[in-house]
Parts: sequence; structure tokens; C-alpha cells
Amino acid sequence: MQVNDQIDFVRQHIKKNKLRVFMTILAATMGTAFLIVLASVGFGIHDTLRNEILDNRLVNQIEVYSSEMNQVKVEDLKKREHVKAVVFRQSVSINQQSELDGFIGSHNMTVTEFQEEAKVGFALQEGRMPENESEVVVGSHFAENLIEPNTVEEAEPSTYKGSLIGKQFTYKMGLYEEKELFPEETTLTIVGVAKEPAKDWIMDFNIYADSAIMPDLTTIFTSHVDDENSELFYGNVNVYAKNLENVTAVSKALKDEGYSVYSIADQLEQLDVFFLAFKAGLVFVGTIAILIASIGIFNTMTMAVTERTREIGVMKAIGASPKLIQRLFLMESAWIGIIGTIIAVIISYGVSFIANMVLPIIVSAALGDEEIASLDITFSIIPWQLVIIASAISITVAMISGWRPARKATKIDVIQALRQEI
Repeated sequence: MQVNDQIDFVRQHIKKNKLRVFMTILAATMGTAFLIVLASVGFGIHDTLRNEILDNRLVNQIEVYSSEMNQVKVEDLKKREHVKAVVFRQSVSINQQSELDGFIGSHNMTVTEFQEEAKVGFALQEGRMPENESEVVVGSHFAENLIEPNTVEEAEPSTYKGSLIGKQFTYKMGLYEEKELFPEETTLTIVGVAKEPAKDWIMDFNIYADSAIMPDLTTIFTSHVDDENSELFYGNVNVYAKNLENVTAVSKALKDEGYSVYSIADQLEQLDVFFLAFKAGLVFVGTIAILIASIGIFNTMTMAVTERTREIGVMKAIGASPKLIQRLFLMESAWIGIIGTIIAVIISYGVSFIANMVLPIIVSAALGDEEIASLDITFSIIPWQLVIIASAISITVAMISGWRPARKATKIDVIQALRQEI
């Protein structure tokens, strides 16, 4: 029997029992669609969390922690292989106050090397980078923390308005315990305003100054503080690899030398491992639905063998081999699995699209927060790998379900089959 004849044979018998076959395909479709949609939630949540972690963060950044970090070690880090830049930010550890045109505020000063900052894309919303120790960049919320003294007691105190670029202000330091500022004033000029943080709840009140200002501030500090254990600056170091592929190698080398390091690559690796297990669990749960649907396929194929006993006998009588008979029934069960899978994939993509469009609106309405609808949240993603896995499981289960009835068909006695009435 030629392949075309085999296909026609299967198609003819399917047409005879359209309703039963339709219901069997429907069960296979529902099982496969359930697997795909369920697992797509895992992919959607995984993608959302990855994007949240990567949002406005440098993937090649490595945070280095050391209680004995100094400029000499920073220079050594800059010379390492695969290192693009090393940013050593140091913050003033004592009380600080800024005064601009009669407005007073508390702003933390951070000293850094702007040449290194420029290499990793320190972003400004206006202005330029400092070129000497008297020029600074201020945070995007610097002005909001400048308050007119005589309005402090008001419910909404008056804050500084207007452009900051080119403005000069005085900067003072003092000890928290004494609640007084040192008399020395440092005059600074604002030449740039940093870009707003990506997160709305983060407020940037910092003053970013060049590290060249450190000796002057240290002189002021030591003239008032005799304690040798007191430190004016505390800092943290960020090492930036040339690309993401170098992050692991650079991190490993630093760990081997005793540094405590953390990188976004480590976080993503942990996240990927967790979601790999999570998605595998969802696929397993979805596979149970397909196994339930396989009961319908088994019953359909068993009834098909029973109804075609006489036909099977005739085929054997004219020389059909057991392998051919088995192949015909396996083709029928595979056909049910394939059609069910194709329909399930189409339905799954439709459900995924609707879920990603409607669920944010429902969540926003339920929580009464209109901003949630605008968040970049993906509830469902169906990658091609998931389609391949689900299709393979569905078709394999369908063929396994049809294998036992197909084997039964090959063992039918020819004489008994021919005696059976049509």
C-alpha cells in the first residue's frame, strides 16, 4: 500500500466518525493549550523581572567591597585585563549644608573622577561635566531640597525655583554631635544637573564634585577633629568590564584576591536558575492535562480497532503485514495529536495577546492605580522553544496513546475477523 493510499485510508475512517474525532481533538487541543499558556506565565514573569533588573543599569558593572580600599588599589584595578573603567565614589560622612541665594538645604557630597564617570555614561539632563575642583554637578532633585528659612514651619515650605546652571553656592561641613557647622565655607559653581533616576521614588540630592577637592575638605576636617580614627570620606568602587562576557572572568579574579564582589550577572544567573526550575514545574503540571486528554485518544483508537475488526481481517487476508496495520492506526492517532497541537498553538497565542492587553487594565482597576496600566509588565510570553516542547509532548503522548490499540489490531485473528458481521 502506497503512502497516499495509507493517508486516504486514515482520512476516510476519520470522516466516518467526525463527532467522536472532533471531541478527541478538542480534548487534545485543550490539554496542549493549557500547557502552553500555563508555562508562558513563567516566561512572562521571568522576562519582566529580568527587564526590571536590567532597567537603566549597566550589565557590565561589578560592585567591589573592601574596608581597605584606597586610590592605589583603584589604580591597580584600572590596569586589569578586560576592565573598561573603575569608578571610586567617596561620600562625606559628616553633617553638611548648602546655601544658594538665601535658600538652605542638606545635600550629601560625593567626590569622584569624572573622566572615569564619562567612560560609563554618567548622564546629564543639562549642562556639562566639571573641569576643576570648584565646579560640581548636582542631583536632579537638588533644588527641591533648598528651602527658604522663614517658610520651614509652613505646610508647604518655599523651595528654590529657576535654573541652577552657572549658580554659585556655599558648602559647609560640621559634626552631627555638636550640631554646629565649621566656619569655613567652600564656594562651588554648578555646571551640570544629573539625569533623573529611573525609579520615581529615588530622590537625588547629591553634589557630585571632582576628587581634586578632597585635600581642601580634609584640611578643614582635620583642623576641627583630632580623632585619628575618624574618617571624613567613605566610599565604594564599581568596576566596569568591557562587555558582559568579561564580567564573570573579572569577578572571579577579584574574588580570588579576597575582594567581596557583586555583579548583575550573578543576580541574573540566580534568577535564571530559579525560573528554569519554575518553568519546568509549570510544564510538568501542563503535561498532566495532556495525559488526561490522552485517555480520550486511547478510547477513540480502541473503539476504532473494534469497529474495523472485519476490515483488518480483510487486509490481513489479502497480505497486509502487521507493521502496515499498526502504522495506519498510529498515523490516525498522530493526526489527532498534530491537528490538536496546531489549533492549541493558535489559541495560546491569542490568549497570550489578550492577557497582556487586558490584565494590566483589570489590575489597575482593582487596585485603583492608573499608573499600573502603564507599567511594562508582561504576563505571558510564548517563545518558540515552548511551542516545540509542547508540540513534542502532545504528539508523543498522542502516538503512545494509540500504540496499544494499534498493537491490538495486529493481533486480530483473520478467521474470527472475517466471520464478524458488518
